Amino acid sequence: MKYVNANQVLPKELITELQKYIQGETLYIPKPKAMHQEWGTCSGERKRINERNREIKQRYKNGQSIDQLADLYFLSPETIKKLVYVKE
Repeated sequence: MKYVNANQVLPKELITELQKYIQGETLYIPKPKAMHQEWGTCSGERKRINERNREIKQRYKNGQSIDQLADLYFLSPETIKKLVYVKE
C-alpha cells in the first residue's frame, strides 16, 4: 500500500468534505470488489502453493507417511493432514 497526498489527486471540494470527518490522519480507501485479486495471484505464489499441495497429495497416495511429508516440506503434520484428507 502506498501513500498518496490527497491534495495531488482529489478535487478541493472533496477534500473539504472529507475534512469534516477526518483531518491529518491516514485514510484507507479500498479497491472496488471487482478489482480485488486473490492473494498470490500477481506474484505466482498461489500457483506455486497449489502445485506443492497437489504434489503432497500425490506422494501421500503413493505411500509416503504424514510425518515424512511434514519433514520434507517443512510443514506441521496437522497441516499435511488437512491437505491430504480434504475432499476435492
